[in-house]
Amino acid sequence: MTTMKLLGLAILAAAAVSCAPKTEAPKPEPPKPAAPAPEPAKVEAPKPKEAEGKGVRNPLGLSDEEWKTKLTPEQYKVCRQQGTERPGTGKLLNYKGAGTFVCVACDHPLFDAKAKFESGTGWPSFYQPLSKQAVAERGDFTHGMSRVEVCCPKCGSHLGHVFEDGPQPTGLRYCMNSVSLKVVEKDAPK
Repeated sequence: MTTMKLLGLAILAAAAVSCAPKTEAPKPEPPKPAAPAPEPAKVEAPKPKEAEGKGVRNPLGLSDEEWKTKLTPEQYKVCRQQGTERPGTGKLLNYKGAGTFVCVACDHPLFDAKAKFESGTGWPSFYQPLSKQAVAERGDFTHGMSRVEVCCPKCGSHLGHVFEDGPQPTGLRYCMNSVSLKVVEKDAPK
């Protein structure tokens, strides 16, 4: 009889469980949107001091007024404000002599005249600088483009841009603004 009572209680418990309102299994939470993928690292120019113009480094520490005194208005616009001279207008575009192209703002040596070539772009072009340290390069994301800006490592002046469509042996085209350069002739006294 005890077995029957236990069996009855077990059936009653089973019936109670089966008749109880069913609680739904917790619904899985909708998947959370994946964390946004981190943006690719961007090469950013150092933030300029207000007196330095639009993003041009100023390792020499000259004020805007000192730069304006040292440079012509066109040189100032290109070198210190990252401007661009009109194509085909530069005085050094058709230069064919021997010598070294230097920064117009600080006389830092940049390119050998032997590395100059006719690119058809309207700006003096070189396939390589004097050395890797002769120029500084940094990302330029202005005007909706991604380019590599070329600057003078000594004074920070904007010189132009480098592109990967040049001749051999490097395949590079350093497209420079004439106004940011001057030539020291090979036979010129030092």
